[in-house]
Parts: sequence; C-alpha cells; structure tokens
Amino acid sequence: MSRFWSPRIKDLTPYVPGEQPKLRDLVKLNTNEHPLGPSPRVLEAIRAEAGDSLRLYPDPNGDALKSKLADYHGVSPKQVFLGNGSDEVLAHIFFGLFQHGKPILFPDITYSFYPVYCGIYNIEARAIPVAGDFSIRPEDYRGDCGGIIFPNPNAPSGKALALSEVERIVGSNPDVVVVIDEAYVDFGAETAIGLVDRYPNLLVTQTLSKSRSLAGLRVGFAVGHADLIEALERVKNSFNSYPLDRLALVGAVAAYEDEAYFRQATEYVVRERQRVTDGLEQLGFEVVPSAANFVLARHPDHAGADIAAALRERSIIVRHFNKPRIENHLRITIGSETQNDALLGALPDIV
Repeated sequence: MSRFWSPRIKDLTPYVPGEQPKLRDLVKLNTNEHPLGPSPRVLEAIRAEAGDSLRLYPDPNGDALKSKLADYHGVSPKQVFLGNGSDEVLAHIFFGLFQHGKPILFPDITYSFYPVYCGIYNIEARAIPVAGDFSIRPEDYRGDCGGIIFPNPNAPSGKALALSEVERIVGSNPDVVVVIDEAYVDFGAETAIGLVDRYPNLLVTQTLSKSRSLAGLRVGFAVGHADLIEALERVKNSFNSYPLDRLALVGAVAAYEDEAYFRQATEYVVRERQRVTDGLEQLGFEVVPSAANFVLARHPDHAGADIAAALRERSIIVRHFNKPRIENHLRITIGSETQNDALLGALPDIV
C-alpha cells in the first residue's frame, strides 16, 4: 500500500518515543516522567470541567492559560503561543520559522526529534559536535545558517548552558531565529525567557510534561517576540485551530496556581538525582553532571546495551541509545525513592 504515499514519506525516519510497556510491577525509568503526580488543584480543576461543557469546543486561543503564563513569566499574552505538547510547538517552529533554504544548526547529541522535523519539512540539518564532556560550545554556533535550536539543559546529556552563554549564541546570530528548548529547565538551569524582550530573534519553548507532572495532558508553549508568535499562530490556525482541549487548559492553569507544590515536587527530584548520581558513582559509573530529571551514565567495564538488558530482566527499564558517542551510555530517569532504590539495588549484581 506504500504506493499511495507521498514521495517524501518513504525517506522519513520517524522519531522513536520511549517505550511504554504494559507490564505490571515495572520500574519505569526510560521516559523522563515525573515520579510524583500533579498538584491536587490540577485534579480538582479537571474534575470540575469534566461535565456538560465537553460538548463545546475549547477556547481556540487559550486566553486564560496565555494570561496565566504571561503573568508568571513577566511578558505579554501576545508573546505566548500554546500547543499540544512542546513537540507540536517545535513542529510549527520548524515549518514557520526555519524554512529559509539554509541549514539549521543543532548539537550532534540532542533531542532526536530535530532531524525528524528537518526531514518532514525538507530542511537541511547541520549537527554541531558537542565537546568531550557533552557541553555545547557557543563559538561553534556562528556563520551562515537558517536558524539554531538546542535544549537547555540538553538531552540526553542533562548538561546545562549558563544563561550568559545562551545569550552569546542569541546575540551572535541576530538575523536568524534561535530556539531554546527548555523542557527540563526547572530542574537546574536558568530560563532564557527574561531575554526575549531584548532579542527579537529569541524563542523559548517549555512544557508542562516534566516539572509540572502533566505528560498525560500534552501542554506546551513558546515565548518570544510578538512577530514570532504571530507566525506560529498562522501555522496553527492553518493546521489545528483547537490544539488544547478543555481539560488541558484548566489543568494547566491550575498547575501554575500551585507554586508551593511545584517547588516541593521539583526539589524532590533534585534530591533524588543527587542520591542516584552518588550511588552510580560508587558502583564505578561515570555520570554526566545533570541539570535535568535524568542522568546519562556509563560503566567503563560494561556495554550500555548489556546493562539495559540485564535491568530489563529485573523489570527495570532505562533508555539506551544505539548512537555514536553515547552507545555505551544509559539515560536514567530520576524516579521515586522506591524506584531509585530498586535500580541501585539491582546494579551491583550486574556490574
């Protein structure tokens, strides 16, 4: 049946999401989900909305959520764009802001959806090697290009770039859009949203899937100059005018109304991240310093794939990437205290 496909589809290499197995009693540390549930206020808001109003379309502009995000980050609502998870926001960015007939720059070790977007929109990709310690070097992001994108903290390394270094990249490329993908920023990095009024070429994306414990609602957003946001709105309204449903909109607003819970839950992950890092290092692992809700680690005496397989036999799943430079590394999500104990308890027999 592939004879009905558009020509470009045959050459696409789709993004492969982390496995969502249906096994019971599984220690799932492979998709960077938050170990704690969302704020109780989120659940209350969703329950209150789950009634007759579901027969009606949601607000296509998401004005209540835009206003909440604008107040939280000190910007105007016209500087905020909403999407069905940050992946959809990123897809609109590639389509609406990166198609200039020039290559897009991003790190060679980074979020693997970026080359997928380049493939689907026929954009040339140029992967810039990260340093030996997996850090991004700002001086490498200069020259003629059609745009720049990188996560901060980066994934799957967890390495964070100082805000001053982020600003160096943005300021050195005034004629192209620079996108900072801040999916994990709340776990140890500094957001660049405070720079958007200074740099009209800067666009910052975030998600509620990680630090707000709402991966199941699919809420993402971008903040930048109103001209950039207008471009994304044009793409959205030519593709899907109602990207966020009623439950997602009210749940997201409620998440930002419970700052105390957010801080408490984030601090929990940071504490557990340090405990997991210490435990791994005591077992001989080399752990990349992380500012995210995961760690990237390797053991010098064992292949990453072998460790991942051995953990799976013990009902513990971590992420292994069969890719150059990180084929012997494992990306390990920071789970609950109980999950992390299970990981650290299983590894001594393996390594």
